Amino acid sequence: TLQKAYKEVPELLQCKKSPDELVRTTLQYAEVLEGSVRQTGVHACGIIIGRNSLEEHIPISINKDADLYVTQYDGKHVEDVGLLKMDFLGLKTLSIIKDALVFIKESKDIDIDINAIPLDDKKTFELYANGDTTALFQFESPGMKKYLRGLKPNRFEDLIAMNALYRPGPLEYIPNFINRKHGREKIEYDIPEMEEYLKDTYGITVYQEQVMLLSQKLAGFTKGQADSLRKAMGKKLKDVMAKLKAQFVDGCLERGYDKKKVEKIWNDWEAFAQYAFNKSHSTCYAYVSYQTAFLKAHYPSEFMAAVLSRNLSDIKKITLFMDECRRMGIQVLGPDVNESNYKFTVMPNGDIRFGLGAIKGVGEGAVNNIIETRKAGNYKDIYDFVERVNLQTVNKKNMEALALAGGFDNLEKIDRAQFFGQDEKGVTFIEQLTRYGAKAQQEKNNVQQTLFGGMESGFELQKPNAPTVEGWTKLENLNKEKELIGIYLSAHPLDDYKLEIDSFCNTTLTELQDPESLNGRDLSFAGIVSSAKVLPTKKGTLYGRLTIEDFTDSYEIVLFGKDFENFRKFFYTGYSLLVKGKFEPNRFRQGELEFSIKSIHMLSDVREEFVKKLTISLMVDEVNEKLVEEIRYLSDENKGKVQLNLKVFDPKSNISLNMFSRTYRVDVSNQLIEHLHKMDVNFKVN
Repeated sequence: TLQKAYKEVPELLQCKKSPDELVRTTLQYAEVLEGSVRQTGVHACGIIIGRNSLEEHIPISINKDADLYVTQYDGKHVEDVGLLKMDFLGLKTLSIIKDALVFIKESKDIDIDINAIPLDDKKTFELYANGDTTALFQFESPGMKKYLRGLKPNRFEDLIAMNALYRPGPLEYIPNFINRKHGREKIEYDIPEMEEYLKDTYGITVYQEQVMLLSQKLAGFTKGQADSLRKAMGKKLKDVMAKLKAQFVDGCLERGYDKKKVEKIWNDWEAFAQYAFNKSHSTCYAYVSYQTAFLKAHYPSEFMAAVLSRNLSDIKKITLFMDECRRMGIQVLGPDVNESNYKFTVMPNGDIRFGLGAIKGVGEGAVNNIIETRKAGNYKDIYDFVERVNLQTVNKKNMEALALAGGFDNLEKIDRAQFFGQDEKGVTFIEQLTRYGAKAQQEKNNVQQTLFGGMESGFELQKPNAPTVEGWTKLENLNKEKELIGIYLSAHPLDDYKLEIDSFCNTTLTELQDPESLNGRDLSFAGIVSSAKVLPTKKGTLYGRLTIEDFTDSYEIVLFGKDFENFRKFFYTGYSLLVKGKFEPNRFRQGELEFSIKSIHMLSDVREEFVKKLTISLMVDEVNEKLVEEIRYLSDENKGKVQLNLKVFDPKSNISLNMFSRTYRVDVSNQLIEHLHKMDVNFKVN
């Protein structure tokens, strides 16, 4: 309170007599307002439940922002008047499970009762044990994956425990939990009777329920007292804890337990109270997670299609989950008017087709019309498409978005750029197509309505020809694709630089989000410039904001002074760069780290500037005359300046021999790299 503050801080009391009127009146009004309700709010998921009409127990009102009854008592006080407060959470994961079951029915005609799956499924537990838990509810963080690989869970109880342990506080017990499971650490109980309730968690107290049951068993607590202990622990009610401690110790002593051990148990529980978690909550979460793992293990394509469909608005997550699809051997294909539905679709071969609903500028009505019309048969070509769809619903704007996103790529060999090519009157091909489609549909209607509707009219509309235009570059195609879908889908601008990234980068942009773990290390990463801004400072000089993105994330670097002048030439959207630097203490904000650039290079120049040696590694039993001839042929076809080395390894004697060619120097071209991949040999450049 202010009165208490005046006593403890004399300087604040002096402010009441300050010559500054603003200071004096501020404190004066503060004293009047102190203790008043600053604002009211509505809990996101809190529901108040009573045995009678709530008006008999509490004052209620209607919330100003929504047509909801709300209590005028603070949430934490309603239980004191005999009401129950429950939190009902909405989980996206439940929708993902529902979607996955629909996809399984559509693609495999199998009905899965998700609430009747076996809880001892070997394939599902292998998924957890390998840490392949991306997209699995509650178990997908890097730290959790690391601990799962160590734990190798093989029973449902392990998942319940890990869900409760992986949070601040109990996290430090996870190594003990893992070691005890695998017999590397002895399982001990302070009192033998505790084994009954701690056996499942290898002697470690993990849940509130264990404390409740043990207090009843050891000290004779009633169920009500045990629940009071749980509440006191969870809400850190010191007065209640002190009272219950006396009762607990007395109860244990009456039953003949050693006082020192009883005191130790209570002290452990007090420490445990800081992070106590209830088993019922953890069990429900582990069960939902297990359901997602079961689906991922047995129906990977359908599960990942559901995950992608429910994360369409989060581009970072879409990118992450698409990477996971690639790791699992599932290809995510671009949108296609003949195969895509509104959401993601699972193809017969297990690949996933992008949904038409994910394309910006194509509304739900247009998508539904394309799908409904398609039921009579796939579209043969772009002319068949415009002759059949409702051009009021699937209009010119929708067609442009579909063309840019690649929705027409599989209809026929018409390049995306051609759809936007113009005739001599300046009319684009898409506009010509929509006019043609409208006329074709009108003619069809006219013929059907005439007396001779059943006869051939003998008149055929002239189909517009696709204009001859210069095709867009790969990067232009991808950038337009990204504008409409939000991600690079058919390829990535950095795909062409895989060799440079694998050879000369030691971090990704996702890892840069945790500067502390990289502090002081020399870092190098690759990325494409997605945004480059040159802005004025308050002093009138210029500085730059450079946003770079790779396969994993995006990262913004701010450059001032000489750094900005040195690297300003790289401030162009679409540039592919290799950046070197390190995290150093921020000059202006103490305790913070900032990324300091040492050098920037165009990725297209990296091979020429940095690659000095190409080393091909071979097992001794792989070396034969045919292989030697193939390497000689490749060297002749790709002559250049890079030294060619061979490393031959004999696994039996564990001896390797390094050799370099005096005759051949090579050009590390894409053609050479492609041939080496086809030969299935290991190689590296440096």
